Amino acid sequence: MEKPEHHIFVCASFRADGDPKGVCHKKGSVALLPYIENEILDRGLNAQITSTGCMKACDYGPVMVIQPQGLWYGNVASEDIVDDILDALEDGAVVEDRLIK
Repeated sequence: MEKPEHHIFVCASFRADGDPKGVCHKKGSVALLPYIENEILDRGLNAQITSTGCMKACDYGPVMVIQPQGLWYGNVASEDIVDDILDALEDGAVVEDRLIK
């Protein structure tokens, strides 16, 4: 497998015992995963998506992190917001109003 240029992590709120208790899961982060995957493919992005355990940023949930840029986005709760973030990624830009600082 070739190493992807971007790795997108989406908090799924999983705990060590596998129980999704957190804010991100309750706000639909897991439901966005297929949409993000399809957008990555449709856009031809050299990216991989991974759902994660709790990222401990519940005040900002749902949370999406893009590496290696180190961009932490909060309140990623809709396809429109995902589109804005992926558009910015393609353009080498940042969605400032969604950044967790």
